[in-house]
Amino acid sequence: MTTELIFGMVGGLGLFLYGMQLLSDGLQKVTGDRIQKVMEFLTNKPMMGVATGALITSIVQSSSATSVITIGLVNAGLLSLKQAVSVIAGANIGTTVTAQIVSFRLEKYALPAIGIGFIFNYLSKRRSSKYFGQILLGFGILFLGLYTMSHAVRPLRNYAPFLSLLTNISYNPLLGIAVAAIFTAIIQSSSATTAIVIAMSIQGIIGIEAAIPLILGSNVGTCFTAGIASIGSSITGKRVALSHLFFNIGGVVLFLFFINKFSYLVSLTSSSIPRQIANAHTLFNVINAAILLPFLSLFTKLIVKLLPGEEIVIKKGPIYLNKDMLNTPSLALSQATKELVRMGEMVESMLNDVMMSFVQDDLNILKNVYLKEGVVNTLEKEITKYLVLISQRSLSPKQSKRLTDLMNIVNDIERVGDHAENLAELTEEKINEKLPFSEKALSELKYMFSKVQFSLNKSISALKNRDIELAQEVALKEDEIDKIEKELRDNHINRLNQGICYPESGVIFLDLISNLERVGDHANNISLMVIDELSKS
Repeated sequence: MTTELIFGMVGGLGLFLYGMQLLSDGLQKVTGDRIQKVMEFLTNKPMMGVATGALITSIVQSSSATSVITIGLVNAGLLSLKQAVSVIAGANIGTTVTAQIVSFRLEKYALPAIGIGFIFNYLSKRRSSKYFGQILLGFGILFLGLYTMSHAVRPLRNYAPFLSLLTNISYNPLLGIAVAAIFTAIIQSSSATTAIVIAMSIQGIIGIEAAIPLILGSNVGTCFTAGIASIGSSITGKRVALSHLFFNIGGVVLFLFFINKFSYLVSLTSSSIPRQIANAHTLFNVINAAILLPFLSLFTKLIVKLLPGEEIVIKKGPIYLNKDMLNTPSLALSQATKELVRMGEMVESMLNDVMMSFVQDDLNILKNVYLKEGVVNTLEKEITKYLVLISQRSLSPKQSKRLTDLMNIVNDIERVGDHAENLAELTEEKINEKLPFSEKALSELKYMFSKVQFSLNKSISALKNRDIELAQEVALKEDEIDKIEKELRDNHINRLNQGICYPESGVIFLDLISNLERVGDHANNISLMVIDELSKS
């Protein structure tokens, strides 16, 4: 019995998780990159944040995944702590969708779904049909996993020690909460824990009194993934993880005082135990979110006191582009310049993050770079549109010249953002592949980066302060950066020829200095346009 039970549970759980992953991937492919955009734009109000978290989690089929995405957005300053907490509350609701689906006992459709899903996914040439097939295949494998687990646990119906444990859980809910929390933290899926509880209820092994503590415990265990994702993140990212833990534990503690009444309430929702378990999971998270919302501001203030520090929020859209100023072109051009400077400072921070990640072998830092790249692309589009609107006004020759220069500078700054993204991808490859770099190579990279960083910083400052001397200083550095790039390239090729450098690392090194040299070119372009404008004024 033991071997069949273990193999059946492990295999069934594996099928369930794999099916859920397929389902999640298929749904995400259908939605594309819209998930992140939805989270950024629909979280301004707490209720919208909860709805967004529930919607996204229903799509990705994982509250842990939503938590990780949320922490990533918070790290980049695109979400505030208050917005993030409302999303987390919604994510807890969204993750109950899986339990609701599982509780409808659709196991008999598992094999047909797998067969039809396979046909669509592997034989269809249309992308949309393939995605539909993957979703159907995921559903089928998920229910096949549930069926396998349900049959694997059947012998436990007559196993006295296990039945005694369930009896103890009924009388001692803390035991059930602890067991479920630990198990959920290990497998990193509250949906899987709930599915196992439902599988046992299908065999008549477990009742609602023993199931509810396990459901509550799964909500505590799911915080573990967010805690891992917050390691190395910003102060706000850590606050989000702490909020998730406090919110879920607080809800569990509150429900412990009314657990018997809650069990009775849930028993009224359906005559089927599996449906009661799924409803208990949903009701707990809905009620918990409803209790939080009126006290959201107080809750976030408590978290900030527990983890003090400065919270940085970066608005994704433009800050300075005021359309009311379009009728006064001189003011409008000044506002466009301010937005350009903000965009430039953002790409400068991206480069700093990449270098820090490269030296420290820290992938978490790169999340900020990729998220900021999206902000830079948005600003590039918005600034360009604003400048086009200015061009439709009556401009003096001097204003027309400045507008043309700003148009070019927008492109240069956006290209620096692209190079920062390239550098991030090279850094990611270096870290993932564990490629070694000698102290000499690292020293050369740091040296070139410092020169490029100097040029970019001074060119942005020259643009901001309309300082021709700073711009001229950058222009004088252009040839120096080109010479450094050539010298480092020759040095590295010599090391490769001498066999003292790892070939794969050599390729990364050459791509890094090439991208840095191009950043220097764009910084020089910005400075030349500042010089051109100011020298004629």
